[in-house]
Amino acid sequence: MSMREKMHTGELYLPTDAEIQREQMERLDRLYDYNSTRPTEAERRKTLLREMFAEIGEGCYIEPPFHANFAGAHVHFGKNIYANFGLTLVDDTHIYVGDYTMFGPNVVVATAGHPILPQLREQAYQYNMPVHIGKNCWIGAGAIIVPGVTIGEGTVVGAGSVVTKDLPAGVVAVGNPCRVLREISERDREFYFKDRKIDYSRLE
Repeated sequence: MSMREKMHTGELYLPTDAEIQREQMERLDRLYDYNSTRPTEAERRKTLLREMFAEIGEGCYIEPPFHANFAGAHVHFGKNIYANFGLTLVDDTHIYVGDYTMFGPNVVVATAGHPILPQLREQAYQYNMPVHIGKNCWIGAGAIIVPGVTIGEGTVVGAGSVVTKDLPAGVVAVGNPCRVLREISERDREFYFKDRKIDYSRLE
């Protein structure tokens, strides 16, 4: 099995492999082009994202600067996903994100890890585990999602959280390490922020 193939098996491999690095550099050139676009070049950004990503649905928007190890080559986005400034996707293996999910500024989603054993790190060994983020999630500013994590549909991850374990659907989770704070409830149909009520008559 080649080093390139091992990227997606969870096995230890060497990311310094010539084949891997050649592909990575080619893809990072395209990412550089994306980050160099002007705000008025919306159509060019859409075209570049379609070329860069493994899959990307309609209505997705990623605000530059955007960082990704393989420029999105292993990223699978549904539709209408929004990412604010500074999204970092360590996409050495696959990242799956469901429709309507939102990322706050400076979120990190990492699939790559390194062995605890110093001698293996010295040789630059790495392993990758996929990340799954469900439909209609909100990942708050500065959150970090580590390799192998699954986040359930509709869940909110609080700003600055470090998600080290799977989170169920339909909850608010916060902290380092990130833990479930509460379920999303009927009260959330009435209030959108602290004691501020949702006025449905004024929503378009």
